Amino acid sequence: MSELFGSDAYAPTEIARRVETVGVAKARLATLPLLLLGVLAGAFIGLGAMLFVLVKSDASLSFASASITGGLVFSLGLLLVVVAGAELFTGNNLLAMAWADGRISSVEVLRNWVLVCLANFVGAAGLALMVFASGHTSLNGGAIGQQVVKIALAKQALPFWNAFLLGVLCNVLVCLAVWMAMAGRSVVDKAVAVIPPVMAFVAAGFEHSIANMYLMPLAMLVQTFGPTAAAGTPLITWSGMAGNLLPVIAGNLLGGSVLVGLTYHLIYRPRPKP
Repeated sequence: MSELFGSDAYAPTEIARRVETVGVAKARLATLPLLLLGVLAGAFIGLGAMLFVLVKSDASLSFASASITGGLVFSLGLLLVVVAGAELFTGNNLLAMAWADGRISSVEVLRNWVLVCLANFVGAAGLALMVFASGHTSLNGGAIGQQVVKIALAKQALPFWNAFLLGVLCNVLVCLAVWMAMAGRSVVDKAVAVIPPVMAFVAAGFEHSIANMYLMPLAMLVQTFGPTAAAGTPLITWSGMAGNLLPVIAGNLLGGSVLVGLTYHLIYRPRPKP
């Protein structure tokens, strides 16, 4: 069917078939490689978030310029996940398609989501520790450290439903990026598919749970051990981080698994009538 679309990209019906097949393989991956790939994905997304903060710390940029450029460099994270190979919780929400088709069980889906989400946190927070220890946050006269604290405080202050809806919107775009990357046959194809949706969700200020798993621990390190946080600045706390992550994870799940995964399943993979 690809030729009907005037390119060598996979057609949407073929993408649906590929997403389901990959979903089955992901759901049945052995625990050790699943965890290691999850750690890698957390670190990859953290690298994208690190570049985003670097851009946002440049006070000479306008709001729009900083937001769009920050989104552009953040896309490195998902591109590494898609091309280099890793297990990302938000992208794996598309396992809902294989589940809806009866090819994997609810237990297999939940196992993947829980283990990958935990491993993503280890990778993201581990990278935050390494980045802080390297002295990266002291660059630009400490502006990077100040910026990451500012970003984390804004995330901690989000009301529950704002964080939830921002998480929904974010993962609609993330899963569309993963969906379109499955249409590509080359690295260039995948990059072209991934970058615009990721740039859009970052520039719009939507909430990505795994990126927050890097930003908020890094902000805690800066406030606890760094010289850049201003006296009297409110603190990032573990309870504050949990108060952000819980609604954002829930929103990411709804946006990715239901609004993208199950919607495309209903469109392209309907069950035959008895």
